[in-house]
Amino acid sequence: MIAGTLIALIAALHVYILVLEMFLWTTPRARRAFGTTAEFAQATKVLAANQGLYNGFLAAGLIWALIAGPQGAGMAPATFFLCCIAIAGVYGAATASRRILFIQTVPALIALAALFLT
Repeated sequence: MIAGTLIALIAALHVYILVLEMFLWTTPRARRAFGTTAEFAQATKVLAANQGLYNGFLAAGLIWALIAGPQGAGMAPATFFLCCIAIAGVYGAATASRRILFIQTVPALIALAALFLT
C-alpha cells in the first residue's frame, strides 16, 4: 500500500515534468523551475521536449507497474523504472543541479525500499 502510493506520486511527478518540459518550457513557471532564461528556453525548446518525452516513458512504466500490482507482476517493472529514475537523478545532480538528487533519486530510493520491505 505504501509502495503503491509512493510509486503513484513519483509517476505523477514525472507526468508534471513531462508537461513542463514538453509544453511549458518557455513559460515563466518552467523557467523558474529549471532556472533558465527566456533566451535559453527558446533555444533549447526541442531538446527539452525530448527530455519531457523520456520522463513520460518513466511515468508510463510506473503506471504499468501499478496496474499490474507492485507486489505481484508489477514488481519487476516498478523496480526497473524506479532504478532508472534514481540513476537519472544521480546523473542530473552531478551534471545539472544537486537539487535533482532530492527531487528524483531520494523519492525513488524510498519507494524501492518500501517496495521490498512490504
